[in-house]
Amino acid sequence: MSVTLTDQDKLTLRIAAWGAVSLMSAAGAAGSAHKVATHGSIALTSATGLVGHVLTKAPKGVKYGKTVAELADQVLPALTAAMTLLKQQDQAEADNFRSTVIVAIEAAARTHQGEPSPTLAEMARKITEALDAA
Repeated sequence: MSVTLTDQDKLTLRIAAWGAVSLMSAAGAAGSAHKVATHGSIALTSATGLVGHVLTKAPKGVKYGKTVAELADQVLPALTAAMTLLKQQDQAEADNFRSTVIVAIEAAARTHQGEPSPTLAEMARKITEALDAA
């Protein structure tokens, strides 16, 4: 099946995926927010398929807000919207997007020794819940 994404659709996917990494980075600020963001970003840019082509670059000119709550207000609905629009066109690409984001948040959470902090674990749960809401 051929997937056709508008520029707005691509922006939604980028905001969702890159925003998820930003949420994880904010949740990991007590440790090393930079390491969290780096590991999550590497996972996103390692994606393949249509999703990989779309996520090769972070969204430009997006204002995520000044607080984690404002960031979450944009990113969590974008995750659900991205899954919905991909499911409508190609379930395999929806699965690819979901697994790409999950790998990114898992990579971000593993930057700390041992288990992720409760804050990182809770943020990962919220991101996964948003992906699965579609």
